Amino acid sequence: MTSDGYSDLSAFGIDPWWLMLIKVLAVFVFLVVTVLAAIYLERKVIAWMQMRVGPNRVGPLGMLQSLADGVKIALKEGLIPAGVDKPIFLLAPVIAVIPAFMAFAVIPFGPEVSIFGYRTPLQLTDLNVGVLYILAVTSIGVYGIVLAGWSSGSTYPLLGGLRSTAQVISYEIAMALSFVGVFLFAGTMSTSGIVAAQSEVWFVFLLAPSFLIYVISMVGETNRAPFDLPEAEGELVGGFHTEYSSLRFAMFMLAEYVNMTTVSALAATLFLGGWQAPLPFSLIDGADSGWWALLWFVIKVWGFMFLFIWLRATLPRLRYDQFMGFGWKVLIPVSLAWVMAVASIRAFSNAGYDGLTIALVTAGVIAAAVIVIALRARIGPRPRREDALDPAPFDPVAGGFPVPPLPHQRAALARPTAPPRRTPSPENTASPQRTASEEGRNA
Repeated sequence: MTSDGYSDLSAFGIDPWWLMLIKVLAVFVFLVVTVLAAIYLERKVIAWMQMRVGPNRVGPLGMLQSLADGVKIALKEGLIPAGVDKPIFLLAPVIAVIPAFMAFAVIPFGPEVSIFGYRTPLQLTDLNVGVLYILAVTSIGVYGIVLAGWSSGSTYPLLGGLRSTAQVISYEIAMALSFVGVFLFAGTMSTSGIVAAQSEVWFVFLLAPSFLIYVISMVGETNRAPFDLPEAEGELVGGFHTEYSSLRFAMFMLAEYVNMTTVSALAATLFLGGWQAPLPFSLIDGADSGWWALLWFVIKVWGFMFLFIWLRATLPRLRYDQFMGFGWKVLIPVSLAWVMAVASIRAFSNAGYDGLTIALVTAGVIAAAVIVIALRARIGPRPRREDALDPAPFDPVAGGFPVPPLPHQRAALARPTAPPRRTPSPENTASPQRTASEEGRNA
C-alpha cells in the first residue's frame, strides 16, 4: 500500500491473455469443487451432529453423492408451468448465478507466485473500490430471486420473492456499515490493500462488533438457516423456486453455495488477514509466502463454511417479524453508533493521542454485548398461550389471496370452538299423537 492510502495496483492488468484465462478457469473450478464438497460435507456433518449416517453409498464414504445428485438433476425433465412469464422465468436463474461467480474476481488467494515463469499475484484483478464492487455485484443476485417468484405466476413463489427483497435490503445496509471500520483502519477499499494492512494485527481483534455484524448479515444475505425466510419450506412450500425443476433449479442451488463461499472468502479477507498465516505459524519464516498462503486462505474459508453448516443443524428458523425487527431496530442502529465511535477514535489516533486502542476495544466489547443481548431478547421465549389468543376473527383469504396469520393471531386460529347446535326443522319433528297413530296403522 502506498503512502497516500491507496493500494498499489500496478501488478494487475499486465498478465498475458493465456495467464488470465488460467486464472479464470482456476477460480471457476475452485468454486465448483467447493460447492460439491460443501454439499457432501453439509450432509455428513449434520448427520454426525444428529447421530445419523449421512451419504455412504456412492463412492468411498459416499464422497461421490454430490456428483451423482448433480447428474440426476441434470437428466430430469425441465418443466415450464402454464401461466408463467416465460422469458423472465428462464432468465431468473441466470441472473442469480452469474453475479455469484463475478464477485470472486477481486478476492485475493495469495501473494505473488511464479506461474510458468511469470510473477503474478494469486488474484484475478483488483480495484481501488474492490469491496464496493463485491457489494454491487452480489446485490444484483437478488433480482434473480425476485424475478423468479414474480414470473412463476403463483402465490407462494411471489411471497418468497417479496420476502427476499425485504430481507436483502435490510441486511445489505448492516453489512455495508460493517465495512466502514475496515476502510477507516486500512485506508483503502481494495481487497489486496486490506490484506496488507493486517500484517501486524487482524481486524477481527480491533473491530469485533463489525465482524459480528458482518457474520450475522452474511447468513441473512445468503438466505441460509436460521434466516432462510425466502424459502421457508414449512410456510411457502419451497419459496421462490417452487415452480423450477431440472437444471434451472440446480442453478439456484449453485448460486446459494457459491454465495456462501463468496461471503466466507470476504470475511476472511476483511477480518482474518486474508491469506496470511495465523499464529503460531506466522512466526515461521515463509509460512505465508508463495503457494503456502493458498492453504491458509482455504482453511479460513472452510471455517466459515462449517459455521453455516453448524447453524443449520442447530438453530430453528426465526419468525419473519423477529428477523426483520432485529435487522432494522438493532443491527443498523448499533452499526451507525459503532461507525461513529471508530471514526472518532481513528481521528484522535491520527492527531497523535495515545491509549486509544484500549478505548476501541472497550467500545467494541460494549457494542458486541448490545448485539448479543438484543438478539437473545428477539428470539427469547414466546408468550404464553392465554396471552397470545386474539379474540378478533381472522380470515386468511379476506383480501383475495391467502396470507399467514400474525404472531398473535396464530394461537387464536387453534382455539377449540364448540360445535354448533343443530335445531330440528318443523317438518322433521313428529308429535307424540301422530307417531302413535302411525304405529297403530302400521300394526
